[in-house]
Amino acid sequence: MILVTGGTGYIGSHTVVSMIEQGYEPLIVDNFVNSKPEVLDRIEMITGKRPLFYEADIRDEEKMEQIFTEHEIEAVIHFAGLKAVGESVSIPLEYYDNNINGTLVLLETMKRHNVKKIIFSSSATVYDRFNTMPLTEESKTGNCTNPYGWTKFMIEEIIMDICNADSSWCGVLLRYFNPIGAHESGLLGEDPQGIPNNLMPYICRVAEGRLEKLSVYGDDYPTHDGTGVRDYIHVVDLAEGHIKAIDLVFRSNGAIPVNLGTGTGYSVMDVLNTFMEVNGIDVPYVIAGRRAGDIAECYADPSRAEELLGWKAEFDLKKMCRDSWNFIAKNIKQS
Repeated sequence: MILVTGGTGYIGSHTVVSMIEQGYEPLIVDNFVNSKPEVLDRIEMITGKRPLFYEADIRDEEKMEQIFTEHEIEAVIHFAGLKAVGESVSIPLEYYDNNINGTLVLLETMKRHNVKKIIFSSSATVYDRFNTMPLTEESKTGNCTNPYGWTKFMIEEIIMDICNADSSWCGVLLRYFNPIGAHESGLLGEDPQGIPNNLMPYICRVAEGRLEKLSVYGDDYPTHDGTGVRDYIHVVDLAEGHIKAIDLVFRSNGAIPVNLGTGTGYSVMDVLNTFMEVNGIDVPYVIAGRRAGDIAECYADPSRAEELLGWKAEFDLKKMCRDSWNFIAKNIKQS
C-alpha cells in the first residue's frame, strides 16, 4: 500500500487514477484545503474502485500515527502542501508551517514505522533563477524568489539529509515544470479557488466568462514573441512519471532529483493562440507590465527522467489545451 498525501488535489488525483489503473493500492490523506470531496466519487467513476481515504491534516501527529498503525504502508507519495506563489508572499508563515512542519510530521511518522521510501512533489521553483536553460538536475538550486519555492527547496534538503544519514532511505525528488491539461473524461482537472495564479486556469476562467480578460504580463522578453516561455506538461504525463518513480524508489537508495517536463518551451501567446485554435473560443487579452520576479524562459532537460524512469512526456500542447477546456466545459454548471 502506498500513502498519497494530498491525493484529491489536481496532480494527486490524476496520479491516484494512474496508480489504480496499474494495480497499485493507494491510501489518500487530504484535508480538502484546495480540493473537493467529490473528487473521490470521480476517481471511482473513472477506475471502478474507490480509494481508501482519511480526511486529515498531515500536521496532525495523532492522526498520522493512527494511519500508519492501521495500514501496512510501504512508501509515500507526498503532494500535500500549499502551492500559490503569490499567496506565499502574502502569508509566508502559513506556508512554512503547512509545508515544512507537515513534511516533518510525515517523515517522523515514516521513520517510527520503518517506512523509508518517499516520492516528493517538488518544483522547478527550487532552481536559481539565473541558471542557463535548459535546466538539468545539476543546475544550481536556491536563491528562490518566493516562500513557496523556499519550502520546496527546504523539504528537498531535509530529504537529502535523511538519505545521507541513513543509506536505506530513498527519496525521489520530482521537480515539476508547468502542469496543465485534465483527464480526458472531463471528470478531473484544475479548478483553483479564487483568482488563478497560473496561466491555463486563468485562460479558462476568461473563456467561460468568469473573468473579463487575460492579462499577459510582459511582451518585451528576449523570446520569439516577447512573452515569457515555460515548459508546459500534461498532468496525465506527470501522473505517469510518478508511477515510474514508484518502481525507482523501491530499487534505489539515496536522494534522486528528477525533472519532469517536456524539454520544450512554449510562450504565453503560444498557449493562448493554441487554446483558441483547438477549442474555437475567443479569449480577450491585454498586455500588462512584467511581474516582479518573472524570468524570460524556464524549461527542462528531461533526459534523466528518460534514463532513470524510462519516462518521456507524450502529449502535445494541443491536447493540453483541448483537455483543459473539456474539463471546464463539462463542469461550468457545477462551479
